[in-house]
Amino acid sequence: MGDDHNLEVSKKKVFGRMADFITSHFLRLTIAHKLMLGFSSLLVLLVVISIYALTNLNRLNAINSSILQTDLPVIHVSEKMIDVIFAEELYTRRYIIFRTPDVLGVVKKKKQVFDHLLNRIRSVPEQRNFPTDKIAKLHNQYINLLFEGAKAAKSPATSMPNTFEEKIKVHQEKFIAVIKAMAAEARRDQNEKTGTTATIGTSAFKAAKVLCGLGLLLSFAAALIITRNISGAIKKLKVATEMISKGEFDHRPDIRNTDELGDLSKAFVTMAGRLKHLEEMSLDTSPLTRLPGGTSIENEMNQRISAEAEIAFCLMDIDNFKAYNDHYGYAKGNDLIQATAGIITDAVAEHGSADDFIGHIGGDDYVVITAPANYSKICGAIVETYDKTIPDFYDAEDRNRGYIDGEDRQGNKTSFPLASISIAVVTNEQRKSLNHIQFGEAAAEMKEYAKSEAGSLYVVDQRGNTGGTIKNRKVIDLKKGEAHDQKKESKRKKKASKIRKKASKGR
Repeated sequence: MGDDHNLEVSKKKVFGRMADFITSHFLRLTIAHKLMLGFSSLLVLLVVISIYALTNLNRLNAINSSILQTDLPVIHVSEKMIDVIFAEELYTRRYIIFRTPDVLGVVKKKKQVFDHLLNRIRSVPEQRNFPTDKIAKLHNQYINLLFEGAKAAKSPATSMPNTFEEKIKVHQEKFIAVIKAMAAEARRDQNEKTGTTATIGTSAFKAAKVLCGLGLLLSFAAALIITRNISGAIKKLKVATEMISKGEFDHRPDIRNTDELGDLSKAFVTMAGRLKHLEEMSLDTSPLTRLPGGTSIENEMNQRISAEAEIAFCLMDIDNFKAYNDHYGYAKGNDLIQATAGIITDAVAEHGSADDFIGHIGGDDYVVITAPANYSKICGAIVETYDKTIPDFYDAEDRNRGYIDGEDRQGNKTSFPLASISIAVVTNEQRKSLNHIQFGEAAAEMKEYAKSEAGSLYVVDQRGNTGGTIKNRKVIDLKKGEAHDQKKESKRKKKASKIRKKASKGR
């Protein structure tokens, strides 16, 4: 009994000595070390918050990249594929009626466009067993059916034999069904990913609130100033989240911390910037041509100017487009707008570089931003292809006459030549200090000069720092790339005058 009592007393003494040792050492710690010791649990919570938030941000970025690089391109390309399928049938039927090689060439070109679209699907980062081989096979069979039907049609004829009509209809429906199924799969995947991002955002926000609440409780016991610092940062992040949810992407939380909350704030600002960029791209993109609009063009110019890059700003405008649109209707006008965008895109792809930018300001105005070394080939290719392609958008009678009848903006009856394209090129090779506004003003001035000339052409503003007027600028004849002279100008004006006189006699 006495031994047990002595053992108990000894244990108490040992524990007492250990407590005295810990207490004595704790009292020797500085205030900073005590705060660090007291906030060790808070530090752990902050690390968890940061890792959790950054992990979820990384997941969101990965999901958004998947949507932008795979799902949206597949959906967009699928819609274009269906348009090409109907276009191939349309031009085949035109060939049956007119029996002209040009129309047959358009069908073959549409096939090349379809193959290009199919290759875009094959090149997406995520390969999810899209039926590209099956689509390619069905497309070849479809083209063969159209050609066989065209051969079987009696010349001249307005339709194919009934047997081919039925075969083409059945095959077309089957063909389109496969493409729509592929697009539907991409849409389902997009919707699932969108739902996942919403779930991640909600769970991350709730988890952040819980963890931050625990941190506040622990920090309040340590020091009021630290509590205010951390709680203030968290409140600002919460306010920023609400502002972002309302679409105010320019809001920046004023958090100066260099700890994990500061990292979280930077990641949040980066995420807000990317969301703003995605929204601007969505709102600024032309629904007709899928090309970026005015805001994107301005941002691209400002970035290149800030980087002191050499710039060739090419402003393009369709001549006589309003007359064409009034004469043939807005649907045909839209086709012309899309065809022009396609011609510009193809020329830049063939003669430009990967850094070149193509934009659609609106209506019949386009922009190409490239390097000075590239604009000549790009503009020359656009002009050449435009003059070869656009006449096919007119009826045979109008195309043969070389003009259409219509009314000018004052309501006077007049004749308009076939549509052409005018291109104004402004570079900063000789004027390094141009800003984006000056680029636009100079290009608009040069475009008016180009539109005063007959036919498609591009003109280049080569003024130096001393400036000058239109008359003393060096102007390049776009088609041949030669210096513009009065004789050529006179010939073009005489040709335009003859067309107008011929139109007047025809009326």
